[in-house]
Amino acid sequence: MYVYTYFHRVRYRECDPMRVVYHAHYLDYFEAARTDALRDAGLVYRDLEDTGVMMPVVEASLRYHRPCLYDELLEVRVLVKEIPKTRLVINYEVYASKDPKVRVTGTVTLCFVDTTRNRPIMAPPLVTEVFERAITPKIG
Repeated sequence: MYVYTYFHRVRYRECDPMRVVYHAHYLDYFEAARTDALRDAGLVYRDLEDTGVMMPVVEASLRYHRPCLYDELLEVRVLVKEIPKTRLVINYEVYASKDPKVRVTGTVTLCFVDTTRNRPIMAPPLVTEVFERAITPKIG
């Protein structure tokens, strides 16, 4: 499994009048974490675009366990359990840095699209090779 942790301090503008993070912002946190995680694993999204492949989100789900509050430092954990074939499924766990209890969990599913034909395709080697290296245990 590939795991990456992204840090984000909750800004005032991301909160409702109760100083609780407004629910839609979690998808923004997930996107920022995903972009950094892909880069950390060795896949720069722009490089993928340059090959004529896009990765649109086709499904997203969230579950709120407890609120995140203004000025908390959040840890957004990105978890990829499988090497993608036709879809990349990414799980997320959100924690406040001083609280071991999970605040929010979620899943985002992306597919691979050939931009010249605007059709779904299998994961290109650029993607599968990155996740084979990131997920496969290193021996030695």
